[in-house]
Amino acid sequence: MSRPQDLTFFHVLALQGNLAAAARELGITPSAVSKRLAALEQRLGVRLVNRTTRSLSLTPEGEIYFRHASRIIGDIDAVEELVTSSRRQPKGLLRVNASMGFGRRYIGPALAAFIDRYPDVEAQLILSDRPMDLAANGLDIVIRFGALPDAGFHARRIASNRRMLCASPLYLERFGTPERLHDLANHNCIFLRQNDGTHGVWDFVEGSRTRGVKVRSNLSCNDGEVVLNWALEGRGILLRAEWDIARYVRSGRLRLVLDDLQPAPADVYAIYSEQHQLSAKIRHFIDFLVERFKHIDHLEPNVGMEATD
Repeated sequence: MSRPQDLTFFHVLALQGNLAAAARELGITPSAVSKRLAALEQRLGVRLVNRTTRSLSLTPEGEIYFRHASRIIGDIDAVEELVTSSRRQPKGLLRVNASMGFGRRYIGPALAAFIDRYPDVEAQLILSDRPMDLAANGLDIVIRFGALPDAGFHARRIASNRRMLCASPLYLERFGTPERLHDLANHNCIFLRQNDGTHGVWDFVEGSRTRGVKVRSNLSCNDGEVVLNWALEGRGILLRAEWDIARYVRSGRLRLVLDDLQPAPADVYAIYSEQHQLSAKIRHFIDFLVERFKHIDHLEPNVGMEATD
């Protein structure tokens, strides 16, 4: 039978992806990691990983072992949280996944402030351009925009995320300001590719339904900072989150357009597994985010609209 320390060892090895990184995480030498892996495989009678000079990949048996190891370790952590919940002080490793832009600007500083408040917590932030799978990557929380989780996961909204259309004064002076939704067909629209959304379609709320509008775009990217810089350079109209453009609208580098429209919101959610819902570190961190993001950057009404006669 697998011992708990074997499960923990292999879980760390699989997450790190190579011997050297696993050795650093475990505080032992790479040769010790290699010997321990060989002993585990010999005891189980199966190969768990395929070895190359620089990395490791899991075999089908290794995938099964890793998946169940992640679940068992999570169950053990949950049990410990339950029996020590009276202390109400979070501790242990907290692994969080967030998008590149929002993660850099908001989740990174929030995690650092959370550690200042709860020094017994060790935090790891993994940034990616797509949401990562909770169980497969040994994560505690995934920060996700808009899409709610599948069954078996919980979600809590941590921030509203109003989106707005904007463009630089340079672009509007050259090509004019759209006055109605169908005017967008005559403009270049900078498109941010996110997850599995339909390319070149912006969603707007009209009454009780959402309407997808096809827009013309000669520039698209999966990185929010890149598309924002294109908009600042006067290359087109951008649909972007309020928190990302507020400072530029206040400074006059961007102007809001078609402000009477309602782009479909993509509120920010913290996703966590059902088995971890009572974890002190997760509960405290989500509460911390909700309180902190009450003050997320936003615009006052009528700020950033181009003056009209």
